Amino acid sequence: MELWELVARESIRDLVARYNACGDAGRFDDLLALFADDAFLEVVGSETARGREQIRSLMTRAARVDPRSPAAAGRPRVLRHFTATHQIDVEGPDAASGRCYFAVLTADGLDHWGRYVDRYVRGPARWLFQSRRVTVDAAIAGGWGARASERAPGDS
Repeated sequence: MELWELVARESIRDLVARYNACGDAGRFDDLLALFADDAFLEVVGSETARGREQIRSLMTRAARVDPRSPAAAGRPRVLRHFTATHQIDVEGPDAASGRCYFAVLTADGLDHWGRYVDRYVRGPARWLFQSRRVTVDAAIAGGWGARASERAPGDS
């Protein structure tokens, strides 16, 4: 394995970790900077957002799902995404793909879980998501993830 591939793998691991941290904290400007300009984010069975502004809209709608939350943005008081079994296939110096499992915790415990399937591209300053496909395998009845998936695409 060459040095550039090791750097690519570690940079992609950092990209996935930053996605989780930025999303959980509601730092959507920082989260959007992790996507290529023409990227898409697909939530299987729900909607596909193309480009940063549609991705922002999808994220902000999801953040408003829980009206019981004391958080100003409506996010659950505690929201933590965890990823595991991250497999990265480096295809060249500027392209890679990956997949991993995720689990989401709120103050009430495990909320929902599933899989991410990603395409990555190397941008001018860092690796970026070209695409992210989110599949929710299951969700706790009445939890934040279940309520988010019940919303019709485009609801505000």
